[in-house]
Amino acid sequence: MKHFALRFFVFLFFGSVALQLSSCKEERKTSEVKKVEVKFTKEGELQLKKATSDSLLAYIDIEIADDEYSTQTGLMYRKSMAVNQGMLFIFPDLDYRAFYMKNTEMPLDIIFIAEYQTIVSIQKNAQPMNETSLPSEAPAKYVLEVNAGMSDEWNLAKGDRIEFSKH
Repeated sequence: MKHFALRFFVFLFFGSVALQLSSCKEERKTSEVKKVEVKFTKEGELQLKKATSDSLLAYIDIEIADDEYSTQTGLMYRKSMAVNQGMLFIFPDLDYRAFYMKNTEMPLDIIFIAEYQTIVSIQKNAQPMNETSLPSEAPAKYVLEVNAGMSDEWNLAKGDRIEFSKH
């Protein structure tokens, strides 16, 4: 009986020590979500030109989306973009395109551009976080996203052209 009591006491002692040690190691969990700000990275330059006169309407710095990840992500999760900035999507083929504004926090003008760099249609003032499909009116190889209202400010129209260079 003595050995049983001694074993029981030792068991209780080490059990309580183990319990205290495990409670001291309790990790603090945070429910805080870290938000990463996506910043503009200049990867090229783009000029918008009037079709009728070849006059320069605007000159902007561009980010280029030309792979699956960047074309799917686009300008999502960004709070703002400077007036002289935009994102140029370059697709491998000429096709009808449709964009939406899921997880995009700023209003945009979406400019659809044909294979020979002429504008085929413009979706103006696309609203943030809206998942409505915004299609092109004709096949496009390029799509330019700029701040909402800029296409009106530049007096941009179907038939106007772009020229761009990558860095």
